[in-house]
Amino acid sequence: MSGPVIGPLVLGPPAHGGHVVARHEGRVVFVRGGLPGESVLVELTDTRHDRFWRGRVARVLEASPERVDLDLPPAACTGADLAFASLDAQRRMKGLVVAEQLARLGGVEEPARLGGLDGGPGGAGPGDGAGPAVPVEAVPGDDDGWGWRTRMRYLHVDGRVGMRGFHSDELVEAPAGTGFLLADPRGPRPHELARYADRAGREIVVTVADSGVTVTSGGRFLDGEAVVTQRVRGLDLRVRADGFWQVHPGAADALAGAVLDALEVRPGERALDLYCGAGLFAGVLDRAGARVTGVESDGPAVHLARTNVPRARFIASRVERALGRLPDADVVVLDPPRTGVDRRVVEAVTGLGARAVVYVACDPAALGRDVGRFAARGWRLAGLRALDVFPMTHHVETVALLRRGLETHGRRGRAGEPGRDGPER
Repeated sequence: MSGPVIGPLVLGPPAHGGHVVARHEGRVVFVRGGLPGESVLVELTDTRHDRFWRGRVARVLEASPERVDLDLPPAACTGADLAFASLDAQRRMKGLVVAEQLARLGGVEEPARLGGLDGGPGGAGPGDGAGPAVPVEAVPGDDDGWGWRTRMRYLHVDGRVGMRGFHSDELVEAPAGTGFLLADPRGPRPHELARYADRAGREIVVTVADSGVTVTSGGRFLDGEAVVTQRVRGLDLRVRADGFWQVHPGAADALAGAVLDALEVRPGERALDLYCGAGLFAGVLDRAGARVTGVESDGPAVHLARTNVPRARFIASRVERALGRLPDADVVVLDPPRTGVDRRVVEAVTGLGARAVVYVACDPAALGRDVGRFAARGWRLAGLRALDVFPMTHHVETVALLRRGLETHGRRGRAGEPGRDGPER
């Protein structure tokens, strides 16, 4: 059922979560499907809140020059919520969101001017009237932003296989000529998964690894190997096919390189890898000569990490429960889930005597909040890289370098102190 349509509205800067900001009669409207500067009509999708509404572009009246006219069936772009924008515009919008979240939640002034990390670009990107954007880098080997998703979660209904619609359980079937364009072409197309229908549950997951393709459903392995191999910077890492791994085929290599560039590990240094998974960062730190301790809560991942990085020590525990067992460290890597790190983790990490901490984040709001928490304990953001490991979507990965007492940026207010963390948008 369609909602009411309002407008014309002129769209403003991007907001966290894939929206752009507009105003209607004094109220903020978060709009999907638009670009800054466009004049549009907006169909309202959520009017439950007094202070803001949500909506989607119903009709573009004045288009941005960055808008892309895709001559494709809409279903082909399922899951690609920014496919209507050029790649440059997508990256500029993501960079603006990263900058805004660091400024608002982390109290960082001019985050775009931090100069990047060694090996990455620095300086400010175009601002679209919202201040300078953090530069967002393309992942090496990604030419057009399509065909990168190595893990596809398909919906299975009565022998038909497709993707879920946006925020729904509606089955979207793949167009015959194109399939789903985000999917890694090495994996089977949805219609080819029908042969598993008699053994599959409601969800079928296809995982493409360097060693082959695995198909699972409801915890059952329908095809392929349960443990696969991923190759990163000369390392062969064994990973559960249904466990965590970066979904862009170039992401793990790019992120590992960014972490190494930031930390400049010296042989013999003590490195702590928190939320270490199957040992991606532990492996490259070990190869660089560090003495590594990793912490991970997932038992199968810890078992594989011990095989992947036999010289390292691994603690099988939730990070929050292992804080009393953490050794002193010269460098620390944090790669938490989307929700970020607990305040207690920040307190513990800042007391380990480390010279540097690298924080790998997939959510700009969580990063901004946690940078504020580090700052409240005397640590400062010293470098930042943003990587476009999720092209055609609003998601972005960041690698932040934190150092103790380094005044590389100003502070605004008291963000990150107890009781003062800003709300996530």
